[in-house]
Amino acid sequence: MAGSAAIRSKPASAKTAPKPIEKSSAGPLEFSRDQELSAYREMLAIRRFEEKAGQLYGMGLIGGFCHLYIGQEAVVIGMQMAMKPGDQVITAYRDHGHMLACGMAARGVMAELTGRGGGYSRGKGGSMHMFSKEKHFYGGHGIVGAQVSLGTGLAFANHYRNNGSVSMVYFGDGAANQGQVYESFNMAELWKLPVVYLIENNRYAMGTSVSRASSQTDFSKRGLAHGIPGEQVDGMDVRAVKAAGAKALEFARSGKGPYILEMQTYRYRGHSMSDPAKYRSKEEVQKMREEHDPIEQVRGRLLRGKIATEDDLKEIDAKVRAVVNEAAEFASHDPEPDPSELWTDITL
Repeated sequence: MAGSAAIRSKPASAKTAPKPIEKSSAGPLEFSRDQELSAYREMLAIRRFEEKAGQLYGMGLIGGFCHLYIGQEAVVIGMQMAMKPGDQVITAYRDHGHMLACGMAARGVMAELTGRGGGYSRGKGGSMHMFSKEKHFYGGHGIVGAQVSLGTGLAFANHYRNNGSVSMVYFGDGAANQGQVYESFNMAELWKLPVVYLIENNRYAMGTSVSRASSQTDFSKRGLAHGIPGEQVDGMDVRAVKAAGAKALEFARSGKGPYILEMQTYRYRGHSMSDPAKYRSKEEVQKMREEHDPIEQVRGRLLRGKIATEDDLKEIDAKVRAVVNEAAEFASHDPEPDPSELWTDITL
């Protein structure tokens, strides 16, 4: 337009290499033998589950959208190791890993992905909408950023009941730019609610790199306007996640209000199963796999410390695969919901 300056941006095809992963100020804790083995087993379970889910999607057994968590496993497992019974989890649509970390059964999660009656939402929710009150998992939400205000509501309930529980609210770098996030931040700090906001910065909001979409790329600072402290965490190191998570959870639990953790992580697959991820190079993905893979880091420590042998790790993998294969078998043959259930479990 005449008389106005054109707004210039990088072309859509521009590829920007992600910034190096920052180290948490808390630093990685040293794990015991049992903690290392548990972290390895639980992260591997998520990785194998997601790989199988990708296969079932390719076979046409999973419909709709399907967002895989491959590469980000250390975030949920590290936080799970830091939380206490009664703490709640709520997240976005890349949610299978969070469900498994909360202790939800692989067969129930997989059955929901395939739309079967044995799924956690009775086959009606699919990949993005699963819940388990028993495991304190409150979804899986398909609307970008919507879970942040809901998770803040969970924290308000904890505060009101004075039950000592903390709400852990997961969302991505893309959702961090949504308006309701900052409305939630304001209320959480105003009322000193027991909530930890976990920003899973996997470097790309759908197909747009953080550097092209966010004026402030240090997401740990997103709460400064409201007085909310935060820190960046190496989200590929399960020990660093646990250390930072324990600190943040104690802060919130002690009545000091909300805390923000920016988990610097990386997804190996596309945004969803329909995304070929051409906005980044294969070399970039390979470099992250080789230098920062969360599971391989633990595997290396187990072998170097002679905590486990190659045969021990193969046995763990075999057991994990057996559970996942059984879940896939169940999810492939469990009956679909009867049409008579169309109007059940619905509030009008």
